[in-house]
Amino acid sequence: MLRDYIELLKERGELVCISKAVSTVFEIAALTAKFDGREALLFENVKNEKDYGYGSERCSNSKDRDKGIKVVSNLCGTRKRFAYALGCDEKSIHSTIAKATTSPIRPSMDDGMLASNTSDTLDILPIVTHFEKDAGPFITSSIVFARDEENDRQNASVHRLLYLDERHMAVRMVEGRHLHRCYQYAKERGEDLKVSIVVGVHPAVLIAAAYQADYNVDELHIANAILSNRLKVSRTGNGLLVPSDAEIVLEGKILKDVYAEEWMVEMLRTYDHKRKQPVFELEALRYRDGAIYHDILAGYSEHRLLMGMPVESKIFNTVKSVVPTTRQVVLTDGGCNWLHAVIQIRKRLEGESKNALIAAFAAHPSLKLAIVVDDDIDPNDPNAVEYALATRFQADRGLIVIRDAKGSSLDPSSDQEHLLTSKLGIDATASLLKDRSRFEIARIPMLDDVKIEDYIA
Repeated sequence: MLRDYIELLKERGELVCISKAVSTVFEIAALTAKFDGREALLFENVKNEKDYGYGSERCSNSKDRDKGIKVVSNLCGTRKRFAYALGCDEKSIHSTIAKATTSPIRPSMDDGMLASNTSDTLDILPIVTHFEKDAGPFITSSIVFARDEENDRQNASVHRLLYLDERHMAVRMVEGRHLHRCYQYAKERGEDLKVSIVVGVHPAVLIAAAYQADYNVDELHIANAILSNRLKVSRTGNGLLVPSDAEIVLEGKILKDVYAEEWMVEMLRTYDHKRKQPVFELEALRYRDGAIYHDILAGYSEHRLLMGMPVESKIFNTVKSVVPTTRQVVLTDGGCNWLHAVIQIRKRLEGESKNALIAAFAAHPSLKLAIVVDDDIDPNDPNAVEYALATRFQADRGLIVIRDAKGSSLDPSSDQEHLLTSKLGIDATASLLKDRSRFEIARIPMLDDVKIEDYIA
């Protein structure tokens, strides 16, 4: 299905194919950054090199180049392509995600489709080194599948993996999230956690895995709902279900008592602090003929949209349940599609704006700033939002400040040790206590109908 999506992008002029040889050390990352907000990229001739951490020497795995693994990046680097992945238009992104999360569909089995080529080493993979001070090469689009023995469910979640050697990678986990709970449950019983990891799937599967679903929901069921019941799954050697047409499948275990230090660039495009993380040990690697490896550049549009858009949908649904006239919620580019939101409502009563702000902060604990605007203000336009602040906001009555609240571990200005931050809510809606005409934005009839080219030769 990834290949179908890539073909769709090609047909719609949204894909650039690069045949010139490119290195996995910095060069792929640099080109992806150059195309941020533009087309997706397919690298057809990849020099599989490794840079083992900041300041180390580069080495080439030339013996593995004949595997012919291509690299694709920037797949969902725009809202338009994100909507393509969901099979909808941009205005229907939230409703499409909401429908899939509330009405998931169990995918059907197809054991005959899983990749048949095998390897016993990670070195065949074109794992990319992205930034100058990275701990090393990272797999950035990997979905980890694990069994939640507590709830008798399977879980899927997106994690970045730091290459350590040909059989081991450090797994970035967030404490308290689902995979970490599965890992802790196994560890308490003196067991390693069996996992299967996929790289190279239809973006709908990534979107579902990035969605912070309830613990009793299988993310593959959400992905299947997005894909209109077209997802097929197969069982790996360790008993876990993964998409049958995954380009690359890693089978192994997260070791209960082995850790490695890692650090990486996060959504804010800053380096996170060093952490000791559990280590994955490879048991088997499968890959398709002509496999396509998906790389996501941290801190750039694809990373931010894949992580932020499912959360944006979650905020929208929560706020709308409190303020039914909510029109849009936008996690802003300037806020890294994570820390700042603009909420558009059609205000009916004074106080609704503050209810919307409180609901938004409850829905997304990492949210640091939220602004509520009227339905005549475009929440996607920073100038329009600033206009609302200039003409409709008063600091003595339109501000909410929440001190020492749970926040994002990514924000370097926060108390990162205790995950505490201050949150700011702003009511930038027009007061209902004044005549609405005082806030009316003047319009010119025929403005949308007049075409400049019709008047200038």
